[in-house]
Amino acid sequence: RPSVSHSQITRLYSRFTSLDKGENGTLSREDFQRIPELAINPLGDRIINAFFPEGEDQVNFRGFMRTLAHFRPIEDNEKSKDQNGPEPLNSRSNKLHFAFRLYDLDKDDKISRDELLQVLRMMVGVNISDEQLGSIADRTIQEADQDGDSAISFAEFVKVLEKVDVEQKMSIRFLH
Repeated sequence: RPSVSHSQITRLYSRFTSLDKGENGTLSREDFQRIPELAINPLGDRIINAFFPEGEDQVNFRGFMRTLAHFRPIEDNEKSKDQNGPEPLNSRSNKLHFAFRLYDLDKDDKISRDELLQVLRMMVGVNISDEQLGSIADRTIQEADQDGDSAISFAEFVKVLEKVDVEQKMSIRFLH
C-alpha cells in the first residue's frame, strides 16, 4: 500500500467533506466540477469520469482516495520498496494506464485517430483548424504506430512516452 500519512488522510478527508455539498458521504460529478483546477482543465471531464466506476454517479471517500493515488508523486523512498509487492497505484505504468484511458474513449484498448482528434480538440480549443488538427493526429499516429493498424495501442503509447517525465506531468498535488 502506498504510504499516505495519517495527516494527509485527514486533510484529504476534510477536502472531501468540503466538496460534498449534499453532505451524504459521496461526491457527484457536480461536486467535482466545483474544483477550479478541474474546471479549467480541458480534460477535466475525463479526469472527473475516472473517479466514477462504470455506471455509478457517486463516489465515496475510498474511491476518491483510490483515484487520487494515481496522481501522488512517487517519493524516492518508495522506489526501493518491496519488489514483489503489488505495484503502487502511482507507479509509472499505472500513471500511463490512467493517461491512456483518458484517450481511449470506447475502451477498445487502442487510441484511434478519432479519439486522438477529440482529445486534441479539447486541449487546443477552437483556434486551430480541423485540417491542422487532423495533420497533428496523423503525424502522432504515424510516429507511434508500429504494427500498422493506424491506431495507438498501450504498448505503443508507452514507447512514445519513454522519454517523457510522466512523474512530473501527472502529479496533481491536491494538498498543497
